[in-house]
Amino acid sequence: MAIEQLITQGGSEKPESFILPDLVSHCKFALTYHIDGDEVANQSVNWLDSSCPDLNAKQRRALHGLQAGELTAYCYYTAPKERLRVISDFMNYLFHLDNISDGMMTKDTNLLSDIVMNAFWFTDKYIPSTAVGRESLREEPNPGKLARDFWARCLPDCGPGAQERFKETMQLFFEAVNIEARARDEGVLPDLESYIDVRRDTSGCKPCWALIEYGLGIDLPDFVVENPIIQALNQGANDLVTWSNDIFSYNVEQARGDQHNMIIILMHYHGLSLQEAVDYVGNLCEQTINAFVENRAKLPSWGAEVDDMVSKYVEGLEAWIVGSLHWSFQSRRYFGENGQEVKKNRVVKLLPRRQS
Repeated sequence: MAIEQLITQGGSEKPESFILPDLVSHCKFALTYHIDGDEVANQSVNWLDSSCPDLNAKQRRALHGLQAGELTAYCYYTAPKERLRVISDFMNYLFHLDNISDGMMTKDTNLLSDIVMNAFWFTDKYIPSTAVGRESLREEPNPGKLARDFWARCLPDCGPGAQERFKETMQLFFEAVNIEARARDEGVLPDLESYIDVRRDTSGCKPCWALIEYGLGIDLPDFVVENPIIQALNQGANDLVTWSNDIFSYNVEQARGDQHNMIIILMHYHGLSLQEAVDYVGNLCEQTINAFVENRAKLPSWGAEVDDMVSKYVEGLEAWIVGSLHWSFQSRRYFGENGQEVKKNRVVKLLPRRQS
């Protein structure tokens, strides 16, 4: 079903705008910005810009307008300056991966995965894949070089548990990107449950949670990581960041015909109008914030030393929840130059569908 049809379901005419849920007011976590945030953000965006010679002028403007470094400064405000820079580089790189994987065919996402994971698993040197059907280039492509640069600077101060969690969740990210690409190749729109399952990995949040540990200089014990309350807090933060992003990014995505969005799925399978779908996802986000607060109060005690690590880690998840909400209006990725106006009045005017 075409986007034009999807956004008229539940109403007789195509809407011209929709109203955002007031998630910023609903979230009561304190918003804090790293004291060296602007300086590090500038260094980081210039690192990616100078390391990607193939970017065109439009892509470079989008890179600087993204403000991934500023997002990092909100979400990792307690990290030492040097580690903040490493995390900021990864954040810029993660958005870069998201951009270059959009529209890729399944075989191309397989190749991208092999290239990037090569840098994380084989830290000493690039080892080209020789697997049948997945042979990689003899010289390491640029996405691999960028990953290797970031990872070499991260490794010395990253605990072994956090390292493994980062690599494992990056692999999950690529597997989910591959599933999304396959659905795109086949013209399939997933049902809501299947979408949520995949979206929790395409969001890229899980490796960012491992970097919370890196930024804090901690390495959570396995018995903490495997605790159901910790897992619920991780998933709750992931869901809030991911689902709110589906709301904030819907307008630009519908304009380019991208259907990998919860709002599209709710309209398609559940017959909701655009505003009804936005409100539905907004309610899910509010429920997720409430559940996060409830789960935080249920945290068990493992003794003073571990409890201190856990407390700081959970604060890192909170920083991600509130930081991502505010950053979404600061970045030009979703609302262009009108982010602060949209944040104030919460009205989003629909962009026209681009001609393919």
